[in-house]
Amino acid sequence: MAQPTEQQPGRKQSQRVSARERIQEAQQRERLAAKRRQRIVVGVSIVAVLALAGGTALAINAAGGDNASAASAAADPTALVVPANTTGPDGTVIVYGKPDAAHTLQVFEDFRCPVCKTFEATNGDTVRKLADDGTVKVEYHLAAFLDKNLGGKGSRTALAAVGAALNEGVDKFKQFHDVLYANQPDEREDGFGDVNHLLDLAGQVPGLKTDAFVKAVTERTYGPWAKKVADAFDDSGVTGTPTVKLDGKPITLFAGKNAVTPEQFTAQVKQAAGL
Repeated sequence: MAQPTEQQPGRKQSQRVSARERIQEAQQRERLAAKRRQRIVVGVSIVAVLALAGGTALAINAAGGDNASAASAAADPTALVVPANTTGPDGTVIVYGKPDAAHTLQVFEDFRCPVCKTFEATNGDTVRKLADDGTVKVEYHLAAFLDKNLGGKGSRTALAAVGAALNEGVDKFKQFHDVLYANQPDEREDGFGDVNHLLDLAGQVPGLKTDAFVKAVTERTYGPWAKKVADAFDDSGVTGTPTVKLDGKPITLFAGKNAVTPEQFTAQVKQAAGL
């Protein structure tokens, strides 16, 4: 029997080595493929996360932009905010009474004006009654020139607070208007320049001191509007306060040093209106 040659074990060993190599190569290929799959999965995940983060960032930035704009507008002391219940250019005219009244009584005043206080004390109720019964509607044209003449900011600050009251309602405006004149400080003092004092006076008007009112007065929301109102007065051609006109016709308010009586005032209004 022939003896096996040395070559036969060599072939078998070579075949075993070749098999191991193929297995190792296959395992290596599998490891490389697994790594590639892992890189692909991780890459896709990163893209997805970045896309999500980008979308979220855009959403946050968009929302933040809107909020920033609102905050900026709220913080901008020059932004014009016109209160409700106004009329005229930039809402500079305040109307009290029935809008369809046939006649218009124009009242020009400054909250620091002591002569205006005298007029209001004598004939303020008469003006209100003429408006309430529909004889006239009242247009208030408010000034702030005494701040320039006397120094301070009381006229403008009071006017801005009146804007906040007007935003709550015309009746609230009229009541607050009357309270301010009833509690007017000496014209040489700038008592109305203190918003806390104005808020204390607002407490005399039932239901006026809402959170919105207090915030608007404290932050001077209607300060730029008050300037527009004061500028409109300056451009009106009226040279002093108080001035009252019925359908453009001047009404006499004083006889000598004394204010005309309510009866005299009413008679003038009715005569000018042809009633």
